[in-house]
Amino acid sequence: MKERLDYFAVCPKGQEAMLGLETYVRRSGLEHSLLELVKTRASQLNGCAFCLDMHTKDARAAGETEQRLFGLSAWREAPYYTDRERAALAWTEAVTLVSDSHVPDEVYEEARAQFSEADLVNLTLAIVAINGWNRLAVAFRRTAGTYQPSKP
Repeated sequence: MKERLDYFAVCPKGQEAMLGLETYVRRSGLEHSLLELVKTRASQLNGCAFCLDMHTKDARAAGETEQRLFGLSAWREAPYYTDRERAALAWTEAVTLVSDSHVPDEVYEEARAQFSEADLVNLTLAIVAINGWNRLAVAFRRTAGTYQPSKP
């Protein structure tokens, strides 16, 4: 697949805005490991090869296990995710697929049981950010496979 265009080069101010949101989310106090699981799961749902390559590599570099990454698409059946991670993953799926379910009340209640109001807003901003990155990468066919994580 050939990359359509380099969106960073074409609209650097837009990328600065996206990076600003990403920086805010990283500094929000949410666990890095949780954010990488959320980013990976949203990228799976959106079929974003570039972001899957990036976030699985970042997660591994930060110490995430292969088992948990390989099992992520079936997290409901896997015993190795915490209740907090499960709530975040359910929230990620509902927000990412908002047109399917309009984020059900039971998913919200599960998330609220695990996250403060501020953390839930920050988690939602993280989901908004990765969905934006996924849409850019998929629309412009960002090439997957060459990403190298920085040192944690």
